[in-house]
Amino acid sequence: MILGSNSQTEIPPMAASSSSVAAVRSWRTAFLTLRDETLTSPPSIPQLIQSLIFSHSHSSFISAAPDLSAHEVTSDLLFLIQLVSNASQFEQDLIPTFCNTCHLIHDVSRRVSLDMNSSSWTLLLDSFSKMMDFFLAKAISNASLYKPVLECLETLRFVCENQRKCSLSDDIQLVNFFIHIIARSHMDLVSLYRPSGNQKSAAEMGKKLPRYGSLWEVQTVAFTILGDIYSRNGSSFLVDTWQSTIQALRKMMDLLASKNLVVEDIGMSRFYSSLLHCLHLVLMDPKGSISEHVSSFVASLRMFFVYGLASGPQLMSAAICCKEKEPGSPSLKLTSEEQKRTNKTPYRPPHLRKKDCLTMRQAKLQDPQSSSDHDFSTVDVASSDSDYSDNDGSLKDINGSRWAKVRVSAIVCVQDLCQVDPKSFTSQWAMLLPTNDVLQPRKFEATLMASLLFDPYLKARMASASALAVMMDGPTTVFLQVAEYKESTKCGSYMALSSSLGQILMQLHTGILYLIQHETNSRLLVLVFKILMLLISCTPYSRMPGDLLPKVISSLQARIEAGFPFKSDQTGLQVAAISCLTAALSISPSIQVKEMILEEASTGFLEAEKKSGVLSALLQHSARLTNPTICFEALQALRALSHNYPDLILVCWVQISAIVHKFLREGAAEVPTRTWKEQAGNTIVFVGEKIVTAAIKVLDECLRAVSGFRGTEDPSDEKFLDTPFTSDCIRTKKVSSAPSYGSQGLEDSKEEQNTCSSGIEQWNETIEKHMPIILWHTSSMVRTASVTCFAGITSSVFFTLTKEKQDFVVSSLITTAKHDKVPSVRSAACRAIGVVSCFQKYSESAEILGKFIHAVEVNTHDPVVSVRIPASWALANICDSLRHFVDDFPLKQSKDSETNSQLVELLTECALRLTKDGDKIKSNAVRALGNLARFVRHTSSSCVHNKPVVNAEFSSTCNNVTMFPARNDLNVVDGGVINSSYPAPLKDLHWLERMVQAFISCVTTGNVKVQWNVCHALSNLFLNKTIQLQDMDWAPSVFGILLLLLRDSSNFKIRIQAAAALAVPASALDYGKSFPDIVQGLEHVVENLGSNSISEPSSFKYMIALEKQLTSTLLHVLSLASAIDHQPLTDFLVKKAYFLEEWFKMLYSSLGEASAQTEIESDSVVIQKKEMISKAMQSLIEVYEGKNLHTISQKFKKLGSSAS
Repeated sequence: MILGSNSQTEIPPMAASSSSVAAVRSWRTAFLTLRDETLTSPPSIPQLIQSLIFSHSHSSFISAAPDLSAHEVTSDLLFLIQLVSNASQFEQDLIPTFCNTCHLIHDVSRRVSLDMNSSSWTLLLDSFSKMMDFFLAKAISNASLYKPVLECLETLRFVCENQRKCSLSDDIQLVNFFIHIIARSHMDLVSLYRPSGNQKSAAEMGKKLPRYGSLWEVQTVAFTILGDIYSRNGSSFLVDTWQSTIQALRKMMDLLASKNLVVEDIGMSRFYSSLLHCLHLVLMDPKGSISEHVSSFVASLRMFFVYGLASGPQLMSAAICCKEKEPGSPSLKLTSEEQKRTNKTPYRPPHLRKKDCLTMRQAKLQDPQSSSDHDFSTVDVASSDSDYSDNDGSLKDINGSRWAKVRVSAIVCVQDLCQVDPKSFTSQWAMLLPTNDVLQPRKFEATLMASLLFDPYLKARMASASALAVMMDGPTTVFLQVAEYKESTKCGSYMALSSSLGQILMQLHTGILYLIQHETNSRLLVLVFKILMLLISCTPYSRMPGDLLPKVISSLQARIEAGFPFKSDQTGLQVAAISCLTAALSISPSIQVKEMILEEASTGFLEAEKKSGVLSALLQHSARLTNPTICFEALQALRALSHNYPDLILVCWVQISAIVHKFLREGAAEVPTRTWKEQAGNTIVFVGEKIVTAAIKVLDECLRAVSGFRGTEDPSDEKFLDTPFTSDCIRTKKVSSAPSYGSQGLEDSKEEQNTCSSGIEQWNETIEKHMPIILWHTSSMVRTASVTCFAGITSSVFFTLTKEKQDFVVSSLITTAKHDKVPSVRSAACRAIGVVSCFQKYSESAEILGKFIHAVEVNTHDPVVSVRIPASWALANICDSLRHFVDDFPLKQSKDSETNSQLVELLTECALRLTKDGDKIKSNAVRALGNLARFVRHTSSSCVHNKPVVNAEFSSTCNNVTMFPARNDLNVVDGGVINSSYPAPLKDLHWLERMVQAFISCVTTGNVKVQWNVCHALSNLFLNKTIQLQDMDWAPSVFGILLLLLRDSSNFKIRIQAAAALAVPASALDYGKSFPDIVQGLEHVVENLGSNSISEPSSFKYMIALEKQLTSTLLHVLSLASAIDHQPLTDFLVKKAYFLEEWFKMLYSSLGEASAQTEIESDSVVIQKKEMISKAMQSLIEVYEGKNLHTISQKFKKLGSSAS
């Protein structure tokens, strides 16, 4: 050796080389000798290995590994471990051999990259499994044996992370290996913590934990590596592997819960973190159902919600009692001693701490002694730099940060469970959410709201907020609609589900509204607003206290007015608050909210900027042109208010109109290339197209509100649906685009008239002041919104306008529909034309209708489907107007005698073409054809050689199709020649056959809406008195389709309409040869109606309507049964005499019950029902008496006389 100047010993290169060669020679000699000796019969494998391998110095022996090839080292180690693990006699003397083997492989693997293939990987896992089973079986009595177990686990983790890229099959093997080790350790834990006599408390059980800390450390490392495997390749695992992992996690969680093994300890906190993190990673990509595990997991996870909060002083969140602290930093007050200890360590940011950690690990790897003797219990698994973030003050309280990490992990797992199986998770709401006193700080309250309100660490509160948001989101929250609030004193000892949910919703509102008022952390506030948005959407406020919704609105209004102190997030939070207010105003109208806003508005708006109130706040923020984002959200809220509370619009119309006009004037210039969001930072105010569009939509909603708009004006009388049995089942149609006026009766007609008169003023102002600016705006969005306004005008308002303004509206719509280049604008124009064309006075004008028809027909050819849909809808409305025009008013002679018939022909051809389009267009086309089929005259088939023939009922002209005049004016037809005042014949002589063929095609290829419209169209077709159904070849097919839909359709609305259509023909002759089939089909459906299963819950509400329509239709056809002589039908009626008798008894019985309910049915309706029943019964009596079945006829006579 040479002594250097620095008094340190240096090894010459030659000496180092010779020592390396000697070490390599020793390695090879040892393993070659071992291989040779194993070929004979050695006295003892442990003795042989000990003398050949482990007799050498450990550090000098493993120093040879880097100088050998990876293949040679791997081969030697695998030979050694296989030899050791296959030792036949497992005696005490194997312990040193096993320990030394694990230690050797552990240290060598850190110096040499092992050359592992699939077979060698399997061999390594099998050998490790045998040795670890051996260690774990003896470790209870010898705790030192946990160290080689940990070395084996660390070897596997190091090889997987740094040396070997595992395939899917390798990872599956590894998962099964760790599940086996976890299960083996689980057995030891169960035996260690088996209660002896009395149940032990957590503190008593906790005294055992340090004694068996190494066993928990084994579990910690195992779950950490298992989680790493799932994060790496879990998405590719099979269902069986995933289910096995879930079972292992479930058993461990159940053990912790059953033994109460939740102890606040540093080592145990590492175990809890690894376990919960592993559960989170496994749940992130579910492979099967976990419904059977949800309740158990939730019960176990709740134990960790307060982990670490029980040992120290009561810690409360900034939102409750630490308002003076930094936002989101409810840090602890340290003692002077703790402050001194903490201040000794200078602050180092997370990235530098991570660098220090890596440096220390590399130093340990380079030092053989340090690497081989390091303490595994100090390994901090599953740690993250973010766990010691500045916000949580973790440098002052490291233990508190570790415990907070456990709480966060548990809450994240709860969120995962909700996402994986939201349906099963709904049963856990009562365990996770409070039912009373949510704002009372209770130290051990294990609910998500308690964590959100009282946890001292921001991350835990953020995790709770995120979990609550996930719970509130999704379709499963529909079960909250059964919630009903009752005072806790009224609930008694047993609380029904509806009451429990009502209590939960009340506490959620209380806690969230408190946080909105007092929370100071901007990130948490964003989540709180999201929770409130979801909470508002899923709460049935009609079943909650009346002051709850006004309280929500008032709280949001107060926070909006107070503003937010964070400059960076101020706009975002203000937008979130206004969005929540929009959601609250979009809820079904509340009388209390209406009264609250009316009280605010009653003082006027002369000093709106100084006033405090919902309406004032919205008006102020909607006028903030300097902040387009807030302005846009405020306009959205104003629109919601206008829609749900239309009575309030008259009070604030002046202010809204002024704001809108200001936007329109500022935004009249051409829209620049930059978006409206990019204008937020500009000092120069610019109103983008999105703001202008939102303002116009507010204007549109206000105009609908003051005009009394309730949807498209439908002149349809639909008398075929109006029978005594069905009159009370006709449902009022809810139009989403119409304001929510609430229920109104006849007594409200005066108020509606006042609304109409006021609407005239607003419409005059809009047409004069606003429309000239926006109708021809350069932005297509603005033009679309402006044209949509015309779709909300009512006929009462429209025809009160001056002729000049009426022409302006009509010409604007026609010009836009025909000439605008943007599809969305043309679509809006077609929609508006469909509304205006329903006005009664316009249906009398062939000139205007002609212009509407041509404008709409052009758009039915548009390649964009979003244009063809409203165009086809308008086409159907125009056909409906024409039908009522022909039926109810004399047809005005146009300058061109061909005009009216040409328009009808154009409509017919257009509708027939559209029946080959998509379902949405097809349904409108079928409706249009049904309206046309109602009034177009059909030529009698008895014409010969083009000579007029006079029929018994009506006259017709051969080989032509003409407009069918009003039924009251049929006397104008004289001598079989149509009066010249009626339009000329249509050119298509086969229009009826083409229509019927289109109906049959649509009913077989269309969706449920198309099928319903086909049934409705056939009803109109049957009402055409010029069509002799009994002579039509297609009649049996049409009646057969209706019977098929009535019997087999799963949609109750289709079945109702099919039954109604079958009741339209007035005589048995009209049914033709299909009459017996119809009677038998209806009877069969009525008899089996009770046995039908209802597949969709939404069908329940239509069940009663179907029963009543079937009753009406069957009574109608039975009343016609005596008019024909058909032996099979008579035999059928005889066969079903008993059922019909019981059915009539049931009808009479229901009439008796109805007559007692004078508020539901009037006496006249009951009398009409009796007449229908009596008429049908009399027809049956005639049938039975005609066949000399006097016994049966006497029963029916007796039944009729007793009922009368």
